[in-house]
Amino acid sequence: MSKKVTEVVEELALPILEELQLELVEVEYVKEGKSWFLRVYIDKETGVDIDDCGNVSEKLSEKLDEVDPIPQNYFLEVSSPGAERPLKKEKDFLNAIGKNVYIKTYEPILDEKEFEGILTSFDGEEVTLEVRIKTRKKTIVIPFEKVAKARLAITFA
Repeated sequence: MSKKVTEVVEELALPILEELQLELVEVEYVKEGKSWFLRVYIDKETGVDIDDCGNVSEKLSEKLDEVDPIPQNYFLEVSSPGAERPLKKEKDFLNAIGKNVYIKTYEPILDEKEFEGILTSFDGEEVTLEVRIKTRKKTIVIPFEKVAKARLAITFA
């Protein structure tokens, strides 16, 4: 198979989501125990509800049955990305300015690979975070291409 399962599913899901005015956050295809799970995370400005997830699940299921891109049995799950939404696209980073985020990098920056703090700016090239180290605040600039994983981070005050 030339394309990854997630890429095929993304291509099938995008027109459905556009029609329903929803955004595709992420597609995961993972094995947990003996079972395979195809997880599609969707969102919109006002947040998604059970009806949104149900509509997408139904329409996407039909498309997946037609195209049949996945040889093994799997469970399809459509849900919201939750409070700790992943940040993938530039738009996600722009929308997260002013929010608390967690970032993991491909290689160490200032001897660290994991950072949590307030995303203060993003210009397409660099992500700027304000992190708290004990009682001091420190500004950390991370080149965008060095970001391995990023997500919103919940803080409990």
